[in-house]
Amino acid sequence: QVQLVESGGGLVQDGGSLRLSCAASGRTFKSYVMGWFRQAPGKEREFVAAISWGGASTYYADSVKGRFTISRDNAKNTVYLQMNSLKPEDTAVYYCAAGAVAAPSTGYDFWGQGTQVTVSS
Repeated sequence: QVQLVESGGGLVQDGGSLRLSCAASGRTFKSYVMGWFRQAPGKEREFVAAISWGGASTYYADSVKGRFTISRDNAKNTVYLQMNSLKPEDTAVYYCAAGAVAAPSTGYDFWGQGTQVTVSS
């Protein structure tokens, strides 16, 4: 079992930056692919970014490529999402996920409770 707790969300202006963190419990953290997803009001949850267990491979949705960076620190059992050049359409609840997944955008086993990101225009 892995428990995930997100933090770092908040209110930011258009063009601003935020860094989300996801702290994981459990000794198997470093064996999991970690992902970030988001869900805006009235929309389905969508994939944002993922990182392989060792951090060598990263994956991004086209909508965030070049603006967001995912990273992880296995010694701290933490994954990060650095979000730059934020836009109002990035407003959503952001979720951290963990799993032994074959594809970076699906099949995660564990989910956090989410953290709200609001970008004002």
